[in-house]
Amino acid sequence: MTNRHDIAPNPDLIVGPDLREAWNTAERRRWGFHNLHRITRYGLHLRSRDVLGVKRRIDRRIGDMAEVHRLTETTMFSAMVVLRGDTLVFDRYAADFGPDRPHSIMSISKTAMNLLIGRLAADGALDLSTKVKQHIPEIGSGYAEATVQDVLDMNIVNSYDEDYSDPFTAALIHESAMGWRLPPDGQADESDRDFLCTITSDDLTNYSDEPQYKSSNTDVIGWIAERVSGRPLRSHFIDIVEAAGLEDTFFMSCDRDGVPNLNGGICMSARDLARYGLLFTRDGRGILGQEVGSGAFIEATRAQTGPRYGAPAEHITYGNQMRTNGRWLGHGGWGGQFMLVDPDSDTVVVFFSVLENEDASDWEYQLETIAMAEAITLMDQA
Repeated sequence: MTNRHDIAPNPDLIVGPDLREAWNTAERRRWGFHNLHRITRYGLHLRSRDVLGVKRRIDRRIGDMAEVHRLTETTMFSAMVVLRGDTLVFDRYAADFGPDRPHSIMSISKTAMNLLIGRLAADGALDLSTKVKQHIPEIGSGYAEATVQDVLDMNIVNSYDEDYSDPFTAALIHESAMGWRLPPDGQADESDRDFLCTITSDDLTNYSDEPQYKSSNTDVIGWIAERVSGRPLRSHFIDIVEAAGLEDTFFMSCDRDGVPNLNGGICMSARDLARYGLLFTRDGRGILGQEVGSGAFIEATRAQTGPRYGAPAEHITYGNQMRTNGRWLGHGGWGGQFMLVDPDSDTVVVFFSVLENEDASDWEYQLETIAMAEAITLMDQA
């Protein structure tokens, strides 16, 4: 019998002549980031039982700031939210976005490992000086001899690279195992952890003074957390979502085995990301007092013991899966997002945008976003 079915690869996930999946090309990236929760091959959908209510009391000074005007009036802008405690003091949305719309937060997802690892360390379940191979014997040379702390701090060197101007960078190849793109013709689907085991290194030592940023590190850290806790990552994320009191959908993309893409798989609304950020102002405690992080670990992160960025960002260090200047903590997301948390002023600033250049990378733009957010947290300082 002749097969007359019309079968073709998924058009959103196929890798085109430019070696990027269709949703992630410059001309379609905005649609992709606004709809990644519908695009990936596999995913995890969570809703919180209890919701942290927020009072709306707009601080008009924020909207009057020149830097806020500049960053929210570009075609790249999607959303911006500022919470002071449970008070919403500013929000603004692009015409094609809104307060209940999920947005990819990319690498801001990594910050969840600060909470989870901090809690495990505080409970005595994980010694950060141990080597990765003690928890994951099957891991390859890219991680086996590294300490958990160095992996947390982006302080190792291996074959995984993250240069989005290079279409062959490991970070983009990784997306096949994550379910964000189709594997090459003739190649079978691969799990994320199978991919992690292929990463190699002859010398893990970071001879520079700067972070060696690798998204694969976060997935290795999550694997360790699952091993030492004896609980699946899904269970830990249910705890975090409930602790934050999220109002809308929390989506996490997964690999084909159901392992969450910790390095960048979360999609959520701007308001919910701000609610999540408040966990870091409450020493990792949830809305009902549940402990999903560690205040001591958050303070250790602010102590700036990790590698330091070069000029003009030499005031910022990377450690425990977060950036910090010694006061605020935060993280950027590839393509134009940032979450900045200032525990001292109980403030969270969330900024969503989608960069329109080919590689979706712009360090100066991210530093401008950080400066704007920092200025908001300091506006009531004497």
